[in-house]
Amino acid sequence: MTTIKFNQHLNRHPFLLFTISMVIAIGIAMLIFVLSMKPPPRDVRLMILFLFGTSFVTTSLAYICYRFDLVGRFPSVRWGILVTVVLTIVLIFPNVWMIARLMFISLHDLQLVAVLLIFAGVAATAFGYFITSTMTHRINNLSQAVERLGEGHFDTRLDARGSDEIAQLSHTFNSMVDSLQRIDAEKREIEQTRRDLTAWVSHDLRTPLASIQVMIEALLDDVVDDKETTERYLQTSLTEIRHIGRLMDSFFELSQLDTGRIELEREYTSLHSLISDTMSRMMPQAERQQIQLAGQVAEDIDPVFMDATKIQQVLYNLIDNAIRYTAAGEHILVRARRIGAQVQVDVHNTGTHIDVEHLPHIFDNFYRGGRSRAQSADGHRGTGLGLAIARAFVEAHSGTIRVESQPERGTTFSFVIPAHD
Repeated sequence: MTTIKFNQHLNRHPFLLFTISMVIAIGIAMLIFVLSMKPPPRDVRLMILFLFGTSFVTTSLAYICYRFDLVGRFPSVRWGILVTVVLTIVLIFPNVWMIARLMFISLHDLQLVAVLLIFAGVAATAFGYFITSTMTHRINNLSQAVERLGEGHFDTRLDARGSDEIAQLSHTFNSMVDSLQRIDAEKREIEQTRRDLTAWVSHDLRTPLASIQVMIEALLDDVVDDKETTERYLQTSLTEIRHIGRLMDSFFELSQLDTGRIELEREYTSLHSLISDTMSRMMPQAERQQIQLAGQVAEDIDPVFMDATKIQQVLYNLIDNAIRYTAAGEHILVRARRIGAQVQVDVHNTGTHIDVEHLPHIFDNFYRGGRSRAQSADGHRGTGLGLAIARAFVEAHSGTIRVESQPERGTTFSFVIPAHD
């Protein structure tokens, strides 16, 4: 903790940091000077004075560049780094020159040292130029990528190879673009869902309401006067009103799913009783369609940790879907069994199947496949939401749901949920 506070203090006082760095440099230089050359006291004093003088100038220039952000005023990072290299060489040159003079080197040797220093400075500058070209190229790529991103090109990516700060920044940029791309895809999906919802609501409400309006107007205007037709009109109106009620219930459940507010009240209960109760409710509908509805439930199926209301809704949606789209004279079988620590429920119907191209989308909201919009003999029209709601309720139980369909074997909807908490 003390070390962290000390580092924070140094970061808030850069001049102190520069001063400490130069004192350390002077100490190391003097230690090497004394141990290697064993100079007389006079030379030691002169060396200390010289090093402190040059360090003061160096520290002052460095602090001025830092304080007024002189490097940031250049048109590019390349020029800022090059100027830094040149300033470093300029500071080194007089230091070496003065040390050579103090050592009483001959004029010839002094000129030779100067030539070598000039050569080394030019070479270092050229080397710095080519090195900074790589850096500025990567920075320019980052700048162009940001501009493309601003124009809405979410497929923009940067080469994040390396381990320096620019590579880390490129990696962060790519992660940010991935997140933005996902958000954009979700936004487009939500917008498409909104348009679909508007279209479906408009269609599914307009059709029954128009039908009800025509029949009621016919009854009020005495266009229909025989009892049989009147009862038929009233029965059709009641069927349309029930359809609107189911539609409203589905939209309410869908709104809960979209907001992620599926609240489960899970407890250990009997899945066997739940299946029996649901089948009893669905039996009259199956009999009207002349379909045989049967069940096979394993004896060891209970108890199951679940939300009974939600799972019953899943069962109702799957069995209702099977009855609606199974031809007269065919069979529907509901099976339930344990598989390890899970339970699996299958709803199988014979005689009809789902085309292969529709299977990947069968659980989508507002599924546009022919089956979901078909109208059965009793006037029922699907909302395209029943299977989507079933999938959401199963997944809320940490389960999975799938469908298999073959022309010669029929269609099987299966869902699996954990049997225990």
